[in-house]
Amino acid sequence: MNQRTIVNSIKARGIGLHTGHESIMTLRPAAENTGIVFRRIDLEPNIEFKVSPHIVGETTLCTTIINQDNDDLQKIATIEHLMSALAGVGIDNLYIDITSDEVPIMDGSSSHFVFLLQSAGIKRQQAPKQFVRITKPVRVENTQGGWAEFVPYDGYRLNFAISFSHPAFDNTAESMTLDFSSTAYFKEVSRARTFGFMKDIDLLRANNLGLGASLKNAIGLDDDGVLNAEGLRDKDEFVRHKILDAVGDLYMLGHPVIGEFNAFKSGHALNNQLIRALIAHEDAFELVTYEDAKPPVSYASTMVV
Repeated sequence: MNQRTIVNSIKARGIGLHTGHESIMTLRPAAENTGIVFRRIDLEPNIEFKVSPHIVGETTLCTTIINQDNDDLQKIATIEHLMSALAGVGIDNLYIDITSDEVPIMDGSSSHFVFLLQSAGIKRQQAPKQFVRITKPVRVENTQGGWAEFVPYDGYRLNFAISFSHPAFDNTAESMTLDFSSTAYFKEVSRARTFGFMKDIDLLRANNLGLGASLKNAIGLDDDGVLNAEGLRDKDEFVRHKILDAVGDLYMLGHPVIGEFNAFKSGHALNNQLIRALIAHEDAFELVTYEDAKPPVSYASTMVV
C-alpha cells in the first residue's frame, strides 16, 4: 500500500456556502511525503496551509484552517467535504490552489470532489503509505452532552449517532456504523448533503454565515420537514453526512486512521479536539506502514496508474 497523488491537474469553480464568494480551485499533483497543502493563490505572496490538526481555527458550522505567519490572519473555510473525498479516495499528497477564502460547496456533498479526483486520475507513488494506528482509547466531551472517542480496532470503523428534535428526523435513522473502505465511502457516504434549518438563516447571515446557501447545495428544513423538491437522497442522509464530515475532519491528521471512531452529537469542534487530544498522547497512537503485509484498510484500485 503506497502513497497516492493525482495524475493531472484539474479545476473546479463554485461559490462558498458561508461566504458566498466565487472561487476557482485547482487540484495539482504533489511529490511523495508532501502531504495535503492548501494554497491561497489570490494573495501575494501566496499563502500555504499544510494540513495538520493545529491549523484548524474556527469550527462554527464548518472546518476553517488558518495561517498567521505574517501577523495577518488568513483562512480557508469549509474544507471538510474536500478532505473527506481525499480520505475516501486515499490521496496522500496534493496541492489545492484556491482563489478565495472558502472551498466551493458544489452540491453540499463530497461526490463532486470524488468525481474530480477520479477524472484527474489516481497515481500510485513509490513511498509507503503511513497510517495512524490507535493503541489506547482517547475521548473528549463537551458541555452539551456530545462526545467523541478513538479506540483500538484492526481496521477503520466509524459509529456515529445524532439527536435532533424535528419531524424530518422522525423517520430516519439517528445512528450508523460504517466499516471504512473506498467502495463503502463512494456508495454510502459521498452523496450525503449538508443540511440546515430555515429558522436559523437570519441569525446565520447576520453573522456572515450561510451567505451562499440554497436548496441547490444543502438540504433545507422548515418547521415541518424537508424543503427540497427532490427530498432526501437516502432515508439516512442526515447521519451519513455527519459521518462524511467526520471522515474529513479526522483526515486533518494527515494520515488515514487504523482504529474505531465513536461519536454522539459530535461536530467539527469535537472532531478537531479529538485529534488534538490524540497527538498530545504519544502513547495512544503510532505511525505504521504495511510494506510486507496487507493493511486492514483498502482503497479502490480503479484508475490507479
